Amino acid sequence: MSESIIYRTPGLVDFETSYRAMSAFTAQRDAEVADEIWSLQHPPVYTLGLAGKPDHILDAGQIPVHKTDRGGQVTYHGPGQLVMYLLLDLRRRKIGIKEYVYLLEKSLIDYLEHAELSAVRKPGAPGVYIGECKIAALGVRVRRGCCYHGLSLNVNMDLDPFRGINPCGYPDLEVTQLANLGKSHDINRVADDLLKYLLKNIVAEPYNVILKEDLNDLLSDHVSA
Repeated sequence: MSESIIYRTPGLVDFETSYRAMSAFTAQRDAEVADEIWSLQHPPVYTLGLAGKPDHILDAGQIPVHKTDRGGQVTYHGPGQLVMYLLLDLRRRKIGIKEYVYLLEKSLIDYLEHAELSAVRKPGAPGVYIGECKIAALGVRVRRGCCYHGLSLNVNMDLDPFRGINPCGYPDLEVTQLANLGKSHDINRVADDLLKYLLKNIVAEPYNVILKEDLNDLLSDHVSA
């Protein structure tokens, strides 16, 4: 029997809306609820992890700053960056948090290899790098064995706002993106290709992907307060 995975593609969604929705979904889910993966973009926003230090925000300017309950320090999200939130029951899948982070990084590295780019991990600095430049960031939270938040991959965006922070808490860390490396600018195609590797590496086959184009049912069910 195939496992159902719900894949949502809501487009541009403000960070606060998606954050509240995935937090509420995770808090209320049980062992029978299907796992979900969301592919979206955010309007410009800085997000600060649970133990994030405000002094890593150098100059936010007019960009809002949101505190979150994910791990990690500060990062930037904006249009042209692919954000994928994975709402998975890790306990059901018998995946520990360290293995999960490894599999997220592996999926990104596999996708980038598919795009003919050689990407690497860096010890003690979660995420994925091309040379010395960071191209993808991770931020994860696990509650009662279920994870939410996920990863971001720079595709074709304005990178200047990264100069307003120490990205992921590292002063002078350079960032890059697929567009700067001469690769695909089609964020929807990038999302579909990356999804294949996430499913291959994390989700036990066979699986059945159910496509939904918005978060409306979650917003009405879980974010009404």
